[in-house]
Amino acid sequence: MYNHTVVFLHVLSAFVWVGGMIAMRVVVHPVLQSIEDPKTKLGKTLEITGRLFHLVIPFIVMLLATGLMMAISSKGHYGDLKSLFLSKEIIWTIMTVNFTYMYLQRRVAWKLFEVGKLPEAKAKVRLIPNMLLPVNIVLGILALWLGLSLRGL
Repeated sequence: MYNHTVVFLHVLSAFVWVGGMIAMRVVVHPVLQSIEDPKTKLGKTLEITGRLFHLVIPFIVMLLATGLMMAISSKGHYGDLKSLFLSKEIIWTIMTVNFTYMYLQRRVAWKLFEVGKLPEAKAKVRLIPNMLLPVNIVLGILALWLGLSLRGL
């Protein structure tokens, strides 16, 4: 089937991506809200979000690659667990599309921030902390649960 290293890299990737989002939303975001100067708050938010996004990109790619390796090597698309494999793939695809949208919005916001268009920059990222990030967190936790189910745990 697939070896220990592939499973380890798959789980590590999921932990980094989902764990990073949880840390951002539950730990970092509330602290950023205590910054009173709007320009500083937005600048730090964009900087920290950018660092997280760039950190998780290779892990998202690794998650996709290892997931496909495991699905193909275990013939998961054809067996009794087909619906679990497909469910996980759908969830990770939705998460990746959502991440891509957040990444692009943050990128545009950074450019607007750099030229001093603070209201426009803030508008570009306003959905990230309270809607888009929580959606990915919930989906990521669900995908982790399904992954354990696939392994019979």
